Amino acid sequence: MSYKVLITTSGTGSRLGELTKHTNKALVRVGKKPVISYIVESYPVEAEFVVTLGYKGEQVKDFLELAYPERKFTFIEIDKYEGPGTSLGYSMLQAKHALEGPFIFHACDTIIEGFEAPAPDYNWAAGASVDDFKQYTSFRLGNDQKILGFKSKGLGGLEDLGHIGLVGIHDYERFWSILEDLYKRDANNSSLNDVAVLSQMIEGGISITGIKVNTWLDIGNLDALAVAREKISDKFDNLDKVDESLFFFNGFAIKFFSDSEKVRNRVCRGEILGDLVPRTLEVRTNFYKYEYVKGERYSDIVTSEDLEYLISWAQDKLWIPSNEVTSVQFKKICRDFYEQKTKERIQKFLGKSGLKDEQTKINGIDIPTLGELLSEIDFDWLSDGLQTGFHGDFILENILKTNDGYVLLDWRQDFGGLLRGGDIYYDLAKFYHNLVVNHDVISENKFSVDIDSGSVIKLYIKRKSHLEEVEKTFHQIIQKRGFDIRKIEIIRALIWINMAPLHHCPFDIFLFYFGKYNLWQTLRNQRVLL
Repeated sequence: MSYKVLITTSGTGSRLGELTKHTNKALVRVGKKPVISYIVESYPVEAEFVVTLGYKGEQVKDFLELAYPERKFTFIEIDKYEGPGTSLGYSMLQAKHALEGPFIFHACDTIIEGFEAPAPDYNWAAGASVDDFKQYTSFRLGNDQKILGFKSKGLGGLEDLGHIGLVGIHDYERFWSILEDLYKRDANNSSLNDVAVLSQMIEGGISITGIKVNTWLDIGNLDALAVAREKISDKFDNLDKVDESLFFFNGFAIKFFSDSEKVRNRVCRGEILGDLVPRTLEVRTNFYKYEYVKGERYSDIVTSEDLEYLISWAQDKLWIPSNEVTSVQFKKICRDFYEQKTKERIQKFLGKSGLKDEQTKINGIDIPTLGELLSEIDFDWLSDGLQTGFHGDFILENILKTNDGYVLLDWRQDFGGLLRGGDIYYDLAKFYHNLVVNHDVISENKFSVDIDSGSVIKLYIKRKSHLEEVEKTFHQIIQKRGFDIRKIEIIRALIWINMAPLHHCPFDIFLFYFGKYNLWQTLRNQRVLL
């Protein structure tokens, strides 16, 4: 039989905190893709979707059209999606005119891996075993697998199943009639939802079959999302930021930025970098779609022997002298980039963390305030950079080794506003930093920061021995090619400090003190192992 699938994405997703500050909760990454992708891909290609749009709705529409041009979507704009008079039931009613036939309702925070939802040629509701019913409505099945009734959140027992927001509606006329009546009775009932309607259908003698699923992943709150990311079959570790995401598909990838100007500049810089980066396929306001390139991540294969080839390749292909602005202008841009931006990031971190810039004892060493350390840097000398072509995030994870050489991923959108020219020292410092602080360190929690009595800090980081050897080789290559290693080391420390406000706790605190610790070492020409 022919049917449609309703996905409601109009809500604000407030239970996911900062993750939905810049995007819709249906677009929060779970594995390699956002949650809505796992929903769409669980249905046949010929399935038609009705999607309600509200909070960040244009993002949902743009993403679905970019990722699934072969699928059919009907988008319904919801006129109000927060405050009095809003509810799941209200959003569903707004889509009624597009669902005049049997349909499936699939909540946008529910993933069912390896489960094929049955067609709505009868009424059914899916449920799953849950350990804690505090956040879930529940239902109990009779011997004939029919639902006996629904229980409010927190009232479920051992024999009950948690309602997971996946329902097949065969008696659609009755469903809409009940929902309209309930809404007319109390238009401001924020808890009006599918369960309220299903309960009345059962009371009216309409049977609803319960279906137990064993592969339910919930992303409705932060704890559940963390579990889902761990359990999902295409688990993908990525250093997330709240205002950007990266998704992978067969043959292409999609990058999201909440800042549309970053998208425009990324695409523009992709054209400038040419075949050094993947080809852009399509662009929307907050997204760009680019070709998937096969290759080996440099972080998985980097060796001291290959490093010389990479640096030579980058100097020949990427770090080509540029004259986008005069040397005087470029020096000012570098000064703003290294000094002013660092000071702004420090204030952002201190405001976020509640910490103070004070004298600290880090790993047994007395270190002055960060403000004092910054005053010791000769920023005039540091800002005397070399204007070349640049990547902007030249790290191991952003380099692919291919049969033809190397391809660069996730390039920076600008350098202090410049699109063609950047400071080669920044790229070198980025690479140097990543040999110490990289994705494996973060994802596997190979770092720690302990604060005792406010100003006594203990830092620890576990590194792979082969990366320590690569770091030594990098040091030698850079010096042999005439670069100022001290300048690179100072910029590297500033990079760690600048990263701090952009990441999660306790990694942000580690970065702040690790950057401060390394800046002190460089300024004092000392090297003390952690």
